[in-house]
Amino acid sequence: MSAKQDTKTQTWSSLPLPARAALVRLGRDIAVARRKRRISTADMASRLFVSRDTLWRLERGDPSVAIGTLATALYVLQLHDRLATLAAADRDALGLDLETAALPQRIRRRPSRDDGA
Repeated sequence: MSAKQDTKTQTWSSLPLPARAALVRLGRDIAVARRKRRISTADMASRLFVSRDTLWRLERGDPSVAIGTLATALYVLQLHDRLATLAAADRDALGLDLETAALPQRIRRRPSRDDGA
């Protein structure tokens, strides 16, 4: 096994299963969006400044494809606005729950100097 194959296998195996599944689905969705727009693989690869092989890897959800390539693909498909809100704080249900749980149960007024302290 070559070093390149070793790294690729390591990249895949180090990802949690739900993350792998999400990347595969994202890749499939990108492929469908490309086909709906009647963009050939050769034209899409050219617009992304990558080889057709890299485009195929992106469309299969390969985690070793650069995030810049993903962002450019989403731009070409006019889906880039979704990337900007992917981890938006107002849509982070777990983060919002944790923030709410950390709120104090009660707020005590601090004695001021005028209160005779």
